[in-house]
Amino acid sequence: MTPGRRSSTFTRLLRHGFTDPSGAERLLDSPELALVKADPVLLEALGATADPDLALRGLVRLLEAQPAPTDHRELLDTLIAAKPLRDRLLGVLGASAALADHLARHPHDWQELVTYEPRDLHPGVTEFERGLAEATDQVELRVAYRRCLLSIAARDVCGTTDVTQTAAELADLATATLRAALAMAEKEAPQDAQACRLAVIAMGKCGGHELNYVSDVDVIFVAEPTQGTDETKALRSATKLASHMMRICSETTIEGSIWPVDANLRPEGRNGPLVRTLSSHLAYYQRWAKTWEFQALLKARPVAGDKELGEAYTDALTPMVWQAADRENFVPDVQKMRRRVVENIPPAEIDRELKLGPGGLRDVEFAVQLLQLVHGRTDQTLRSGTTLKALQALATGGYVGREDAARLDEAYRFLRELEHRIQLFQLRRTHLVPEAEEDLRRLGRSLGLRTDPVAGLRREWKRHTGVVRRLHEKIFYRPLLDAVAQLAPGETRLSAEAARARLVALGYADPAAALRHLEALASGVTRKAAIQRTLLPVLLGWFADSADPDAGLLNFRKVSDALGKTPWYLRLLRDEGAAAENLARVLSAGRLAPDLLLRAPEAVALLGDGDAGGLEPRGRAQLEQEITAAVNRAENAEQGVTAARGVRRRELFRTAAADIVGSYGTETTPAEPDEGVLLDRTGNAISDLTAATLAGTLRAVVRETWGDTLPTKFAIIGMGRFGGHELGYGSDADVLFVHEPREGVDEHEAAKAANKVVAEMRRLLQLPSADPPLLIDADLRPEGKSGPLVRTLKSYEAYYRRWSLGWESQALLRAEPVAGDAELGRRFMTLIDPLRYPAHGLDDDAVREIRRLKARMESERLPRGADPKLHTKLGPGGLSDVEWTVQLLQLRHAWEVPGLRTPRTREALAAAREAGLIGAEDAAVLDEAWVLASRVRNAVMLVRGRAGDTFPTEPRELAAVGRYLGYGEGRAGDMLDAYRRTARRARTVVDELFYAG
Repeated sequence: MTPGRRSSTFTRLLRHGFTDPSGAERLLDSPELALVKADPVLLEALGATADPDLALRGLVRLLEAQPAPTDHRELLDTLIAAKPLRDRLLGVLGASAALADHLARHPHDWQELVTYEPRDLHPGVTEFERGLAEATDQVELRVAYRRCLLSIAARDVCGTTDVTQTAAELADLATATLRAALAMAEKEAPQDAQACRLAVIAMGKCGGHELNYVSDVDVIFVAEPTQGTDETKALRSATKLASHMMRICSETTIEGSIWPVDANLRPEGRNGPLVRTLSSHLAYYQRWAKTWEFQALLKARPVAGDKELGEAYTDALTPMVWQAADRENFVPDVQKMRRRVVENIPPAEIDRELKLGPGGLRDVEFAVQLLQLVHGRTDQTLRSGTTLKALQALATGGYVGREDAARLDEAYRFLRELEHRIQLFQLRRTHLVPEAEEDLRRLGRSLGLRTDPVAGLRREWKRHTGVVRRLHEKIFYRPLLDAVAQLAPGETRLSAEAARARLVALGYADPAAALRHLEALASGVTRKAAIQRTLLPVLLGWFADSADPDAGLLNFRKVSDALGKTPWYLRLLRDEGAAAENLARVLSAGRLAPDLLLRAPEAVALLGDGDAGGLEPRGRAQLEQEITAAVNRAENAEQGVTAARGVRRRELFRTAAADIVGSYGTETTPAEPDEGVLLDRTGNAISDLTAATLAGTLRAVVRETWGDTLPTKFAIIGMGRFGGHELGYGSDADVLFVHEPREGVDEHEAAKAANKVVAEMRRLLQLPSADPPLLIDADLRPEGKSGPLVRTLKSYEAYYRRWSLGWESQALLRAEPVAGDAELGRRFMTLIDPLRYPAHGLDDDAVREIRRLKARMESERLPRGADPKLHTKLGPGGLSDVEWTVQLLQLRHAWEVPGLRTPRTREALAAAREAGLIGAEDAAVLDEAWVLASRVRNAVMLVRGRAGDTFPTEPRELAAVGRYLGYGEGRAGDMLDAYRRTARRARTVVDELFYAG
């Protein structure tokens, strides 16, 4: 062959889509393929396949396998002459290496594709039974099964059938195969066949007429004794027949296997008997069945064995299926099942998971099935086991918008067809989109994406999964609005009763109230109502995803009532995607954040991405500047403190909203990966805000009575969690007050002024108000409640020198100036450093005294009736345990380890670890426990609107705390177990380091 001729063939092959034209050219140069090479029609047909190289190699193998030259020539002549055969055979060879293997082993089976008549286009069970009839053993059954599969695949890849018809044909072939296998089993054990009536019920995709090329075939067996046979013997015989039938289909022979028969959907799953009587099935479903088992029965249909018994089974169980939505916790059970499926996907595979991943096939199926179960109780047109037929019925009935149903139908068809093509290649059970370029190219071309098939496939896949994810939520909520929004006459709408039923199913406890809110928000023809109708479907979904959907919807109505006439409000929610979702999460997360927002609804602007500052906490200097400016504009101290409290309210909302969004996560903002980072940010924000509020209050009091200058220098020292930048939403502000007379000012006058400042600050901050209280607690001062509220620096020095006790040195570890005279604050810190960082640490007596105090506190201060294992402050492994352990390390070693000289617990713990005073693993255990306990306390305050040191007992509140901590619906028990486990590990470390170390 001349180089020029070779180059021409190479170019032709390249043009026809061959990726290895050199290899293809070598194959075509063989004498056996001279006709193929010379015939432009054959080359064009090869180029039209999903993988021309694969198709050519398969054709070569098939030709080589022909037993005689005449067979070889007959195949080529028929290919050239008959376009239907050419398209079918080459289409299969270009899409399925596994079917090419079958044809190479059974070289005459290509003739199955020659017939092209109307009766051949859509075969059913009868035609497939005819195709399997000659099989007398397992091996022959597998060959006959593959021969039938070959014809299904040929119609599929040529577009003669669409994806739903292909899936139905696969289910019919499975039905015929089950019947053939059962007949073989009965033939080998006639005595068992005579002892029982056995029915095979198809479940899952086989039952729904939507089977894959390669899939487990889910079944349930039901049996009854024949006349004269006792039940025990009949069940034993039926179990033998069922087991034998399963082996015939599942076992691997020289011709491979057909598919596994899976009976795990039966009552009690793998632990239950393989075969039951009808009465036993009924008893189980009436007493013990879980919600998902009724959901699975949606697709049940008799396919093999005793037809009358099979129909009796479905007739008896069908009414139970359509009562499942009345069960307690129906929707949470369905959601839990879906969530469990997603959680079991390996992280490395979730982005490639076509069936189970987000936006995948299972999302469509679960959404459709949930709507069927909710509305199918009263609407029998919805009772189909086939997903797309059910979706069409939902659209016809007005339960899903027609356009949405059409888009979901399109996405589902694409995903199913992609799944079929993936499985067809090797006839292996997989739902993972491959990663190799050649595989993606073949798949893209098989779906008709001929221009840049790899990029086209990725683009279409992403587009369709995105549609599924969006519509998955929308199809639940849009018809609710159609029921109440007084839309145009003639439009199909849900009845109010159906709308209520759906709200109940979605977790709304008071559907009547929810419908009233929807009507108030969305009724009418105003622009406001129109925008609300656009927003509410998505918002309702987010509310339903929370622990208290009713509260979320009610709070949204209140905010909308307050801001509905404000032009920027609805525009913000409509145009800034983050704002609407952030608002939904905040309004349904508990009481604190909504209460703060409803007192200042304009703070909704913080939830967007615009110029309002977003949810990023503001620093102390910025806060002090704003509060001081507001105080200076006020007419008197009371108005000044009111202004300061207004800023505090807004900033508390900002902090709480950021905390909720960071903890719950949204589509636009994933949950924080590091809970410690989130906690530190919250603690810093609240501590800075408290310091700025105290500074503003101090300024207001001084300004009203003394003008610009107080007769005495005055500083506020933060203590406890305040000094440690660790305040939570429900924390008091522990402080010490210190003053020092200015030059020339009488000490008595200075003390009088300082005490007046403290008294007035406390009075103003405690005035009745709807704002969250800011309680000043000065009980850590010298002499406690018996001592003066404020002292001079000299008085503190004298006291600490003569009378200071060990607990006071420990308390001073978390002291830090927070407001007032900065220089006086620094001098106070210099004064107390020798007490809290004693030279050469503590002697043994001091250590024993600290341990004694800690043990006494544990025994005396725990509230009566509280569960110690769940008390976040005083329980084993709680905040007190960790903090006292860290503080003991500070008292003993801070004199020699500078990193321990910090008021922050986590910083001190990290410094102790770096200095080798505590092992890395023990430090991690204590840190985890401290962070978790602190977050639980914050969660309780966010959810209940009042502080608490233990988990709530009310189920919705407990569930809301769980959501904040990252535990989804129905996992409150997991949360409590995790807390106990974490606290128990921490207590073990405390026992070793604090009590025994």
